[in-house]
Amino acid sequence: MGDVLAGIHSTWEFDSDSVLIRFERGIRTPKLFQVLGERRIPYEALSAVELAPGGKRGTVVLRAVPREGADPLLEAAAGQLKESSDPYRLVLPAERETLADYYATELRSALPEEAAKPAEHHLVAAPAAPQSFKAYDGKASFDGKVVAFRWFWTGASTAKWKAGDQFFPVAELEDVEWRSPEGLSGHLRLRPRGAEMLAEADQDPASVVFGLGYGPVYESLPFAASVLEAVRAAGPVRELESIRTPPAAPQPHRSDPADVAERIRHLGELHDAGLLTDDEFTAKKAELLAEL
Repeated sequence: MGDVLAGIHSTWEFDSDSVLIRFERGIRTPKLFQVLGERRIPYEALSAVELAPGGKRGTVVLRAVPREGADPLLEAAAGQLKESSDPYRLVLPAERETLADYYATELRSALPEEAAKPAEHHLVAAPAAPQSFKAYDGKASFDGKVVAFRWFWTGASTAKWKAGDQFFPVAELEDVEWRSPEGLSGHLRLRPRGAEMLAEADQDPASVVFGLGYGPVYESLPFAASVLEAVRAAGPVRELESIRTPPAAPQPHRSDPADVAERIRHLGELHDAGLLTDDEFTAKKAELLAEL
């Protein structure tokens, strides 16, 4: 197609085999869009194209509908995104309806024969690692290979403190569950292969829980999508490699010095506030320094 269609909060640039969605960075633009920046959507990742009146008077909405399983971001979201945060919606002034209808027709003609079928693998790239965000009970980080949960003294349950900080290689995970922080019981939960999942996320060391101001959608959802993409990619490879070669001995995990320093500062604040004894502060500080 080779054309550009500019709307509210985003612009669609049409190529021969894909559409590049560029999101604005204005104050009124949803933060999720600002974090995503831009996304390239292959036409083979789409199942349908819709054109309908917008929610606001004087607007129309052009929406590309992705195939099931084609986009790790929407797979992780599991239908929990608000309409205003749907990256596949292009809101346009009503006077551009004729132009929007033209592009909708062109997009439909570019859909693959298997458009109605679920995708066999991800066709849209997830936000790239590294990713990190602060949950209510800990800090989650992902470097592309390992997911780490480091607990906060002020939020983590006793069960999580007893389990200690957690590290999950993606090859040992089978799924990722994201529950929006905008609803009840928001959390990010990992599902290790063969492990029993606990009923309560705040007691499960394989999860972090959200709260007011913790784990916002624009931080935790791209994180979940990035991990999910890595898990899906690692699964089949891991099975083949296990047949050919014995598993390698686990390598010791070394923490980011900046993160360790931040956690030691946090311990110092708790100590100064009288919430930790001298012995507790010294012991925990030694544990953190040992991670370097």
